[in-house]
Amino acid sequence: MSIPHIPCLRFGVPYRSLNDSAVKDYRDGTTKATLSQVNAGVIRRDLKSMDQAREALRKFSTRELIEISAKAGELFLKEDLPIGEGGRMQSAQEYMETLSATSGLPHVMVRRNMDKIHYALTHVDLILNGLTRGIDLSVLDQGYGEHGGSPVCFFPTTEALGLVMPSNSPAVNSLWLPSIALKIPIIMKPGREEPWTPYRLIQAFIAAGCPKEAFGFYPTDHEGAGDILKHCGRALIFGDKSTTDLYAGDPGVQVHGPGFSKILIGDDEIENWEEYLDVMVSSISDNGGRSCVNASAVIVPKYAKEIADALGKRLGPLKPLPVDDPNAVLSGFANPKMGEWIDSTLETDFSEKGALDATAPYRDGARLLQAEGGTYLRPTIAYCESMDHALANREFLCPYASVVEVDQNRMLSAIGPTLVVTAITKDASFKNQLLGASNIERLNIGPISTMKISWDQPHEGNMFEFLYKRRSIGMAA
Repeated sequence: MSIPHIPCLRFGVPYRSLNDSAVKDYRDGTTKATLSQVNAGVIRRDLKSMDQAREALRKFSTRELIEISAKAGELFLKEDLPIGEGGRMQSAQEYMETLSATSGLPHVMVRRNMDKIHYALTHVDLILNGLTRGIDLSVLDQGYGEHGGSPVCFFPTTEALGLVMPSNSPAVNSLWLPSIALKIPIIMKPGREEPWTPYRLIQAFIAAGCPKEAFGFYPTDHEGAGDILKHCGRALIFGDKSTTDLYAGDPGVQVHGPGFSKILIGDDEIENWEEYLDVMVSSISDNGGRSCVNASAVIVPKYAKEIADALGKRLGPLKPLPVDDPNAVLSGFANPKMGEWIDSTLETDFSEKGALDATAPYRDGARLLQAEGGTYLRPTIAYCESMDHALANREFLCPYASVVEVDQNRMLSAIGPTLVVTAITKDASFKNQLLGASNIERLNIGPISTMKISWDQPHEGNMFEFLYKRRSIGMAA
């Protein structure tokens, strides 16, 4: 069978560029698809006509778009959908296998990500209820109404939502899905190694009855990505700290960078730390350690060495397994140089005094290895003597976490900005301090994995409040 070509989508219409790039198998480098590459000029030209895309969505009620989203979820998860040109179709199984081959995620992880996306699409009503704090959704159709006995009026902050997507995890696409029900079109640069999920989602929406004009799919270069962020009134960017720091002060750009998520155990529960090993292991290693909500540090008032050793004993022996093995925990690297850089960084930082590789005694062989046809990194647990060590507050695209001893009364000041904190404590005073902490985005109190997301609450920023703004309104009787 010939290799598919995935075109750009300009208002949902396929457009083949003169330039293209190859999407390759992470194991043997074979080309799985070619991908049209458009320049920034094409994107800037299309952005001038976004009012047409917005108008196409405004013809639908919010409830109708919620129903379309639910239908799209079923199609995405189960059905054959167009892929590329010439009427070619892709089954859900083919999508799963191809995504695995180019991203390095084993099949079991791709399926879990598919299930997360399916849940988000089929529960958009629940998500919007949480994001809007329960307003009557008809308010979004007419622009005004009543909520809690007071008049309310909302207006959109943008004609389109710009997206600069990553390649590390398919489920990050869940974050932009509510924008369609909110009647805001998308302009997307897909991840270089992961065009499959956003393209399939767009095709699922169109097949479910959503107007194709609502979707812009623009594989592009750095300049094109910059123009999406600059010229869309609202945009999401995903990337490492060096990338996301460039937009940290821009209110029009919602930044999704490293999460530095953590598990904290309080004084009152530290004697029971062994009961919480399963929560620690799953928080660190689920989804191959690739998510911003993976725990990258465990902060405890004592027993840090013992906890690091116990985690090392659990995670250190893990090895790459065949991609179709249901027990696979580790993911391969689509870019082997990334794995090499992480391994080199870890070796350099471990050479500094004050840190110990707690997985080394239980790891048979090297951390970086070639296996199952690809490049893999085995898990690493670092015992650090203090939060000042280079490894104490780091995040890598693999199962990694530090374990550090910090007095409970210093924990909140020591951890820095943190996307998710799982705090294992029953201490009412400590709970109150956690609830009042401004450096925690999401808080779990009790032994809840940092990976667990409540879809009716904002994951990282409120999409409704990002895309809509409330105004005062007065209407004559």
